[in-house]
Amino acid sequence: MRDMSSQAALEAVEIRQKAREAWRNSARCIGRAMWEGLELLDARGACGHDEIFEACLRHLHYSTNEGRIRSTITVFDPVPRGQRGIRIWNSQLVRYAGYPLGDGEVLGDPAQLELTRRLRDLGWTPPSQPSAFDILPLAIEVPSLGVKLFEIPRKSVFEVRIRHPKYEWFEKLGLRWHALPAIADMALVFDDWKFSAAPFSGHYMVTEIAVRNFGDRERYNMLPAIAEGLGLSTRDRTSFWRDRALVELCAAVMYSFKEAGVAMVDHHTAAQQFSSFVQKEESLGRSVPGDWSWLVPPMAGSTMDLYHRGYDPSRPEPAFKYQKAAWEQAVAGASIAAGKCPFHSGRG
Repeated sequence: MRDMSSQAALEAVEIRQKAREAWRNSARCIGRAMWEGLELLDARGACGHDEIFEACLRHLHYSTNEGRIRSTITVFDPVPRGQRGIRIWNSQLVRYAGYPLGDGEVLGDPAQLELTRRLRDLGWTPPSQPSAFDILPLAIEVPSLGVKLFEIPRKSVFEVRIRHPKYEWFEKLGLRWHALPAIADMALVFDDWKFSAAPFSGHYMVTEIAVRNFGDRERYNMLPAIAEGLGLSTRDRTSFWRDRALVELCAAVMYSFKEAGVAMVDHHTAAQQFSSFVQKEESLGRSVPGDWSWLVPPMAGSTMDLYHRGYDPSRPEPAFKYQKAAWEQAVAGASIAAGKCPFHSGRG
């Protein structure tokens, strides 16, 4: 195994190529056709919490690019495998808080209940009037220095308000979503190295927001409200009210992102691009790792070629790998940066 003094021998061009290959190998990603265009922001050498946070803001600005999304990865100092490195506790750089209201009800994103609780334990105070779309602070952990919280300035987050091209009442639902999906809690691994903090981002597929984030019962659960707006009865499943509400929700999200000038792909186009990617990879003699349950879009899946085939079950490296939640590995007594206020207000 190479020791840490050899870290400097890792050239940025090598890291970029390994990151591109990790994207190409990502079994759950339908958007791999663009793997060769992934750009690298090299933040190795960022010293301490504040510089890491500045690099995260730089990632948001660069990759969002005023809506003309650039597929981007930012890498911080790596560590040899088996060691604990820099961690970003948030699953994405931008996440909306989830507040329990009792009786199982949640204001905001139920998927972020645990993270929201952890951040409050670290000293974060929600707005005096919480909403369904409060941006959570970033929790950045540096080994030996602990965890520090940073508020993300609103100006650093491009958000899209959701409207429908036909139904004026749709905007009154108050829905919005951030333009950039930037995964922040996975590790980039290759050779002997682990980049335990390596935020990476591309652009959204419409069903990720409309069907999963807004439509799932365990998330924002908006389908009953949309069905009501459409005048559909929710008491009869055979009226297919959920299906019809989903179609209009997808139409609204796609329309809103297009009107805002933010790159987004529909699930049919994404499936066609992925099929072309598979054909190209196989023509080059490379098998395609794939997780069928993730690759098939959560809407109209059987109308697409990828529904009707299987994929290579192997998981080659380079790879992006899941890590245990950072707080599950947190070192006792190092949960808050020593001598620092647990909440840093950020900039602007």
